[in-house]
Amino acid sequence: MIRAIPSPTVSSLELGPFTFHLYALCIITGIAIAIWLGDKRFRSHAPDSKSVVSEVAITAVPVGIIGGRIYHVITSPDAYFGSGGNPVDAFKIWEGGLGIWGAISLGVLGAWLRYRQLGKRMQLPNFALFLDALAPGILFAQAMGRFGNWFNIELFGKPLIAPWALEVPAQYRPTGYSAFETFHPTFLYESLWCAILAFVLIKFGKRLAPGQIFSLYVMVYSIGRLAIESIRIDSAHTIAGLRLNIWVSLIVVIAGAVTLRAQSRKVH
Repeated sequence: MIRAIPSPTVSSLELGPFTFHLYALCIITGIAIAIWLGDKRFRSHAPDSKSVVSEVAITAVPVGIIGGRIYHVITSPDAYFGSGGNPVDAFKIWEGGLGIWGAISLGVLGAWLRYRQLGKRMQLPNFALFLDALAPGILFAQAMGRFGNWFNIELFGKPLIAPWALEVPAQYRPTGYSAFETFHPTFLYESLWCAILAFVLIKFGKRLAPGQIFSLYVMVYSIGRLAIESIRIDSAHTIAGLRLNIWVSLIVVIAGAVTLRAQSRKVH
């Protein structure tokens, strides 16, 4: 009987002179899924919009990755600028560290700017519909990307004894947890939460007003993130005893609910 989920023994693949980091491969695979699904969904609204999603992605994806990294570095400065930190490590994305809030915020901004440019030479639906088309794919990308944390053996939760617990080698256990061998696999929790939410939005999203799918994505994902953040034990800044990401998640949940309500009023 399998006692727990094992941690990977490798985080990269060596093929000749090339090194492929599995964290990065998870991110790239997720992006590919998001673009494919987003294109398929968007073209159901705008049949003549072939390649619009991929063209927008050329701008939005790198901008989103930069945003995610900036958020991570700002909220975890000691790892890069504190005692023993190395500022150069801030550029080593393959080692992990992309904040979803920074990625979504700047990614959406980059998408809007590019979408607006494309709208000047072709007739496109409202940008809210574009975001709705992308939302499930983004969730699947997040679900895939979380397995990158598994390969890096990072961001796991509190100690846990259960068949689905994650075995963590001694060298990866935080200070104070060296006596524990298995922990909550928060990467798996978030991956499943994202995948389930994506399927729900695909199934029931047609009943919603423009923009509400994306608002629901932001709000409901953040609710799950609140629970997951509450059991994580990696180092993080706190405010009033709560992790910074918990406060951010609370703000995003409220903002998502307000936006969802406003969008509903527009329909009525």
